[in-house]
Amino acid sequence: MSEELRIELDKWIRENWDPEASVQEWWHRLSSAGFSNPGLPEPFGKGWSRSETRVLASALRESGAIGSPAGLGMMLAAPTILSHGTDEQIAKYVPSILNGTDSWCQLFSEPGAGSDLAGLQTKAVRDGDEWVITGQKVWTSEGQHADYGMLIARTDPNAAKHRGISWFAFPMNQDGVEIRPLREMTGRSLFNEVFIDEARVSHDDLIGDLNEGWRVANTTLMVERAGIGGGHGMAYAAAHPGSIAGHLERPSGSFVGKRLALAAGGVGPGTFQLLKDLAEERNKLDDERIRQELSRLHTELELMRMNSQRTRVKSQQTGGEGNLAKILMTSALHRTRELAGAILGPEMALWGDDAATGGVIQEMAIFSPAPSIYGGTDEVQRNIIGERVLGLPKEPGPNRDTPFSELLQNKTEW
Repeated sequence: MSEELRIELDKWIRENWDPEASVQEWWHRLSSAGFSNPGLPEPFGKGWSRSETRVLASALRESGAIGSPAGLGMMLAAPTILSHGTDEQIAKYVPSILNGTDSWCQLFSEPGAGSDLAGLQTKAVRDGDEWVITGQKVWTSEGQHADYGMLIARTDPNAAKHRGISWFAFPMNQDGVEIRPLREMTGRSLFNEVFIDEARVSHDDLIGDLNEGWRVANTTLMVERAGIGGGHGMAYAAAHPGSIAGHLERPSGSFVGKRLALAAGGVGPGTFQLLKDLAEERNKLDDERIRQELSRLHTELELMRMNSQRTRVKSQQTGGEGNLAKILMTSALHRTRELAGAILGPEMALWGDDAATGGVIQEMAIFSPAPSIYGGTDEVQRNIIGERVLGLPKEPGPNRDTPFSELLQNKTEW
């Protein structure tokens, strides 16, 4: 089946790929064929499995064509809106994500509400047909290039902590929104701070029911954890989607062979093969410690693959597959970092295109602390598995029905 699919895809790419065509035109062709995100149901995708999607990714890569408009719109916003949006909202937002017209970011975490996300303080106050938003977000990936944000804000401070929250499709390019990039150890700025001062969003852009945003946000988080844990990390195409980055009108061929950001946290069979080849080139496969760590990495990657397969069989699901996937990915990434250091030795300290693997392994190592934090820390994932899957007692805390405004740490003027 995969062989027949590959032949079909190679034919389609030969007939459609044109490096002289603009990025926008190429992405429209991918989207119209259902190839932007083929895992989505028709008519937006193909309803394909991950193995079929990997065949497409391989065909595009080996043909020299650039990939689909990756990013948080594709990874998180589209699946969430398809699950909770109205027909009108789906028609408004999903096609423009799939064809790269709009780029998205995730406005969830706050300085005082990271692991305790439901403690968020950003508020939304109704003003006729609009909501006025005030607050601060942080660790906002790709916020500097985003047309829209997946915003959760508190719409009813007198409701319980996990209620009174709403999920909005929030326009980023407006007065009252200030974005400040945060430079990481890698030298890049994947993350941002976002300051929101009486910015506005239409009531029509409320996704899901009013004050039921926690349920919608959990869909976003579930997709995020499964995606990160599936080995994809926070991967980005060579060209940024959306109107702000300025890539849509450039020739597609100008992005061939380029990467704007590391597939942060992305670990998979290719990572294992890369490390194995490095060990072989440096005559390190005779070292029993290297062989043992390679075996352990292979085992973790197989567990990730099998856990991903289990998510598609309802009778085998525990409800914690996304959480398990993220923990496994973090462990595999850290093992990759340590194993690469053991193989490369002093070369691990080199940087840039002249370093081994073009510096990809080194950048992955420098970035490796982040994936154990973003998408919900590993500690949060273990708590969720313990409480929701294993049925262990919850940590002590106030009654869940206590109004948010009465919680001591959240006393503020609303």
